[in-house]
Amino acid sequence: MQLARPESAAEAVAALAGGRALAGGTELVPLIRDGIIEAETLVDVRAAVPRGISGPTVGAGTTLAELEASATIPTALREACRLAASPQLRNVGTIGGNLLQATRCWYWRLRFPCRLHGGDVCHAQEGQHREHAFFANDFCASAHPSDPAAALLALGARIRTDRRELAVAELYRLPTEDDRSTTTLAPDELILELELPEVEASAYLKAMDRQRWAFALVGVAVARVGGETRVALAGAAPIPWLLAAPDELERATPLEGTAFKVEIARTLVARATAAL
Repeated sequence: MQLARPESAAEAVAALAGGRALAGGTELVPLIRDGIIEAETLVDVRAAVPRGISGPTVGAGTTLAELEASATIPTALREACRLAASPQLRNVGTIGGNLLQATRCWYWRLRFPCRLHGGDVCHAQEGQHREHAFFANDFCASAHPSDPAAALLALGARIRTDRRELAVAELYRLPTEDDRSTTTLAPDELILELELPEVEASAYLKAMDRQRWAFALVGVAVARVGGETRVALAGAAPIPWLLAAPDELERATPLEGTAFKVEIARTLVARATAAL
């Protein structure tokens, strides 16, 4: 395995052919250690990706701790970053990396031949699935774990990569038989910056098994932007999930073991909306 240290985005993109982007390493290093992914080259993108907050623009290399501490960042994103991990991880984990966080589905983590690994079975649908999805779980019942991703989805943030601009909602896709990926990024595409809209009010609430530093059973981000109230969920679907309307929870498709998460989501949506 080789380590590349490009100094520009163009050099980083060139090095990503056959490689994996490495910033904070809080996600990638454990996946390599556990043999879940392989890489011929690790591409240290810290010098190639912008870092810091300038008005509504956030560099993809900005850490969760920096976002949490900034008074200019909307409340929902600050709270999502604060609740995302331990202080040690928040001080090194980047917002760009967090958006690409892999599922915590234990079947995927234990390398079962599930659909995300190219197999033809979602083991969670018939096995233990307490922490899994209650929306869009017909093909894959994994649940996206990122708190900041749900907050950015509710805020209506936009992303700039080395080759295009897109809404956060367009970064994600549900896996299918033809394409098992949960993002629309090309293998050598690099997230550079995020653009936050002007927000009137926002909030993020999270239900966890532990009081601190646990992945969300359900996370709820609510934001009022341009007079519109948007609600997004973490831990609800294979991707961060935007509710078309609050009553969309009535159309959830929980598995037997995830029905309780719908009730949690309903309660948190009501509390977060009231907090606005």
